[in-house]
Amino acid sequence: MTEIAAVDAWEVLDSRGHPTVRVQVTAGGETGTFTVPAGASTGDHEAVERRDGGDRYGGLGVRGAVETVRDELAPLVVGCDVTDQTGVDESLADYDGTDDFSAVGANAALGVSGGVAHAASAARDEPLYEYLARDSPGRIPLPMVNVVSGGLHASRGPEIQDFLVVPVGADAYPDALEVVWDVRSAVGDRIAGDGSPLVADEGGFSPDVESVDDAFDLLAAGVRDAGYDLGGDVAFAVDVAAAHFYDAETDRYVLDSVGRSLTRDGMVDLVAQWVDDYPLVSVEDPLTEDDWEGWATLADRIGDEVQVLGDDLLVTNESRLDRAVDADAANAVLVKPNQTGTLTGARRVVEAAKEAGWATVVSARSGETCDATIADFAVALDAGQIKVGSLARSERLAKYNRLLAIDRFHDGEFAGRDALVPRNP
Repeated sequence: MTEIAAVDAWEVLDSRGHPTVRVQVTAGGETGTFTVPAGASTGDHEAVERRDGGDRYGGLGVRGAVETVRDELAPLVVGCDVTDQTGVDESLADYDGTDDFSAVGANAALGVSGGVAHAASAARDEPLYEYLARDSPGRIPLPMVNVVSGGLHASRGPEIQDFLVVPVGADAYPDALEVVWDVRSAVGDRIAGDGSPLVADEGGFSPDVESVDDAFDLLAAGVRDAGYDLGGDVAFAVDVAAAHFYDAETDRYVLDSVGRSLTRDGMVDLVAQWVDDYPLVSVEDPLTEDDWEGWATLADRIGDEVQVLGDDLLVTNESRLDRAVDADAANAVLVKPNQTGTLTGARRVVEAAKEAGWATVVSARSGETCDATIADFAVALDAGQIKVGSLARSERLAKYNRLLAIDRFHDGEFAGRDALVPRNP
């Protein structure tokens, strides 16, 4: 047994300049470091991160979470077997005693969980993707890449949060990145007449487009300009993030960019129309997070054609995933470890989704650092798909570049189009 000898933590800044937690774990003479991401678009049901409040950093400081790691969680795990990830993570959850880590803070708990995984990987002299794989590592995931941003990730544009390209025709991961680079560059050239294109939180362009259709048309033009076949080589995905333009008082979806206020049925019709009009392979959060009836209606309507992907609906929560599976409310789950508070919690969601025949998409957050853990996590668990952001900004490229390194040294295949559901495109 290799015992955890020490745990330390301190406050650092993420890609948006906001504070976050970094944890270092020492075991077997080796150290492992993990930095916790944070989201701007957060679901109501995800695990609760701990922020200080007050005036410092506009209330976003994490000194309290850091102190919790040092004073409470470190004594809890020091002396434990560093390779017992499940045992460590379960002890963190038991100590917290809530369903959402609201006592110690999910950012404190995940910091320790991730640090332990890295320390164990170092102590065993194994790459993280090999260590996290219980048998053998899986495939290099198909990237789903943000090119145009709106919603809470951008300063202008339509309410829809992300318009993404998916290199479905690529046969290898390096080729997939090259296709996306070509398309992104072509889109950038089209909007460069307005000066240097604005870049949003996740590196996507934030052009001054008026409507959802305009954004899709811009992507389509970029694909054609780059010399690729629309739908054959390159498909689209969209993160609607509908909860953020849903008005609970009126029970309507308010799309100011196109002057429309829609009922649930109207929103279902609109999303179905996008599926008819554009080469969409994945639609994320098309309805608000607690509209279970609406999700089931939409999944019944388009689920045989495209991937209906739950983020705010599911928040990497096994109980909510089980409910969605029973209700046929989607067919794919977005997996963000910080939504659940430990790597073990995220692993269980991936495993439960696969057992149900659902697709899994490992995802970064809008507030990221150059920590590339999720790249290894996606390969280790054979998630099949990954959603990191755009091909811009070092915190995004760190993950893409880590996958290039894994692709170089790991003999696993590229997941490609087969990772999507439905699997008979």
